[in-house]
Amino acid sequence: MEFLLAQGDYIRYFKRSLLVVLVCLIVLVCTDRDYYSLLGVSKEASSREIRQAFKKLALKLHPDKNQNDPNAHENFLKINRAYEVLKDEDLRKKYDKYGEKGLEDQQQGGRYESWNFYRYDFGIYDDDPEIITLDRGEFDAAVSSGELWFVNFYSPRCSHCHELAPTWREFAKEMDGVIRIGAVNCGDNRMLCRIKGINSYPSLYVFKTGMVSAVHLNNRYPLYKVQKLMQVVSFLGNFVNAIETSFASGVGWLITFCAERGDCLSYQTRLKLAGMLEGLVNVGWMDCGTQGELCDNLDISSSTTAYFPPGATLNNKEKGGVLFLNSLDAREIYQEVMQHLPDFEIISAASLEDRLAHHRWLLFFQFGEGDKSSVQEFKKLNFLLKDEHIQVGKFDCLSSPTICNKLYVYQPCLAVFKGKGTEDYEIHHGKKILYDIIAFAKESVNSHVITLGPQNFPDREKEPWLVDFFAPWCPPCRALLPELRKASKHLYGQLKFGTLDCTVHEGLCNMHNIRAYPTTVVFNQSDVHEYEGHHSAEQILEFIEDLRNPSVVSLTPETFVELVKRRKREEIWMVDFYAPWCGPCQALMPEWKKMARMLNGLISVGSVDCQKYYSFCQQESIRGYPEIRLFPQKSNTAQQYYSYNGWHRDSYSLRGWALGYLPQVSVDLTPQSFIEKVLNGKDHWVIDFYAPWCGPCQNFAPEFEILARTMKGKVKAGKVDCQAYAQTCQTADIRAYPTVKFYPYQGTKKNVLGEHMDSRDAKGIADLLNEKLEAIQNKGKRKKSRNKDEL
Repeated sequence: MEFLLAQGDYIRYFKRSLLVVLVCLIVLVCTDRDYYSLLGVSKEASSREIRQAFKKLALKLHPDKNQNDPNAHENFLKINRAYEVLKDEDLRKKYDKYGEKGLEDQQQGGRYESWNFYRYDFGIYDDDPEIITLDRGEFDAAVSSGELWFVNFYSPRCSHCHELAPTWREFAKEMDGVIRIGAVNCGDNRMLCRIKGINSYPSLYVFKTGMVSAVHLNNRYPLYKVQKLMQVVSFLGNFVNAIETSFASGVGWLITFCAERGDCLSYQTRLKLAGMLEGLVNVGWMDCGTQGELCDNLDISSSTTAYFPPGATLNNKEKGGVLFLNSLDAREIYQEVMQHLPDFEIISAASLEDRLAHHRWLLFFQFGEGDKSSVQEFKKLNFLLKDEHIQVGKFDCLSSPTICNKLYVYQPCLAVFKGKGTEDYEIHHGKKILYDIIAFAKESVNSHVITLGPQNFPDREKEPWLVDFFAPWCPPCRALLPELRKASKHLYGQLKFGTLDCTVHEGLCNMHNIRAYPTTVVFNQSDVHEYEGHHSAEQILEFIEDLRNPSVVSLTPETFVELVKRRKREEIWMVDFYAPWCGPCQALMPEWKKMARMLNGLISVGSVDCQKYYSFCQQESIRGYPEIRLFPQKSNTAQQYYSYNGWHRDSYSLRGWALGYLPQVSVDLTPQSFIEKVLNGKDHWVIDFYAPWCGPCQNFAPEFEILARTMKGKVKAGKVDCQAYAQTCQTADIRAYPTVKFYPYQGTKKNVLGEHMDSRDAKGIADLLNEKLEAIQNKGKRKKSRNKDEL
């Protein structure tokens, strides 16, 4: 018995040990696949924090510095893959929601740069606090805020960009607080730079609510040049003002009195202060040599600077609380003046509802008078938001906890109220910095997104709702919010928009089975549809349009047999066999719907849920998900179906593959038929001159077939093989492939050179052809009219 007990103890010990080993292995595997852990950052890390963490690891783990480590390459690929995914908003969202399964179509991270690149070229300005590195999602909010921005668009591989970097840092420190200094890495933000027309580096632009002016510097980039250019820009019209004795404007004045004794503020310092205090305080100077009487009235015998608040007078320094300043430093003067400016109005609980019902408000919610819910710089908000008719104020939640609880305000924050009382409002979840708050306020008051909670959550509402379940710490969530606001303006009156903070309303989010952020859902009475697309207003609008007019047919085993297997002879179908739990299937779905819209009228598109119809999918020999099949037009020689084996599963790649199975509508022309039918014939023709070996020609071929179908009955479509018929193409002056030319019939033999169509898009070419046909028709009508007049 004793032996058995000992053996039993040993077995139990062995099982416990084995369990510990298994747990450790699981932890190692999970850690190995956790991109955030690999980079050593939290899930709420910003783009800059992710770059900084990756750079630190890259310098340490790069194979160039670990040549004796056989695993160095594999280890570096892991952190490189993690960085490539987490720096991209859309990929980061997929990863957060589905893990690596959602990224199976994405192959980022397979290539990397040398150690020198990461040491000297990567993240040039990430360690400079005065320079704000702007990503795609932050750029529009920044330059539309109303503040003055000076932005450096650069490429990490550009030598001139590196020459400029020390000057840009010095300049940023000198202008800190005067204007915003930004930097955009066009290597990581190619689309943004392309949209802004940036085609050389470095490119320096001044922004104030849009693009203002480009700054061109020589290759040396001396600091005085940049400062001189800023003087030319002159803070967009905020020149140092000549001083009048009238203070009737309601805005205070900061005046430098220059006398024989003492140091006077320099022109450059006054210029800085004019920019820093724009809209709050006028800045000027006075020469006591020519305005001696005024200086004597103020007892000024040596150079000094004074702030005159609204209502003060130059004739009496005791009246109106004039503040005399002894500093010559722009930053110190700015801080003293800002402290002297009045704080925001505090709204009482009794008047809150009435005031919010008649005006737009940006409210800072604080908890007690000692709660510092704003910084001095926020006093600029009244001026910067006046064009939007937004008033700025404060509300103390300790004075009325019931009101704040009703608004789901449990900590210091700010919110926009849209002039309809306390029912229509949105809480700010972005950065607590001036430009972000301004952009939020302007977007929010002009959009139709509201903050939701248990009391106003849409439950069995007759009207459809789009609800965004999010967490404020989640960067992709914050990036999605401005896009929701844009989409809400287009769908006003058709769809309501709301956001639910899952860190505050955890129970409500659990009730709706929310497992990742952001999760965006459309509730239409009993129907629930989850949005799986990219973070853009355009794709959200496409998603809603697809819900109204579905482009993809949900097939059952019965409808599959009826519609697909028994399809009409000339009909073509594409079908996606998928499983709802499959990450790649979920990633494919928005692209599949987009492809279906592009193929509308040409190819029917459907999908089969293989989780729901498992036996049917087994019967159809479906072995993996997603399985994409094309069922061509019926014929005696056609295959039953074709499976898609392409690497890319985006809408354009799938569309191009499918169009290749459409029967040809265009006519293949020989040199003889080109002369007889096109040049000597009485029809309009559009011709595709191509070469069989040419990749772009192969990609364009399906587009040309769509064009041929679109213009059928108006313009005939033909194709000429320039490899087989080089002389014909040479006569037509074809110098590149593919080339599209239009040969209109206008009563005489056509010119062999034709009219060049500068587009490779079927719709674009069709629009051009219709314009030309209309012009020909109008010309014919005018000719007939003249003939009648002559008779």
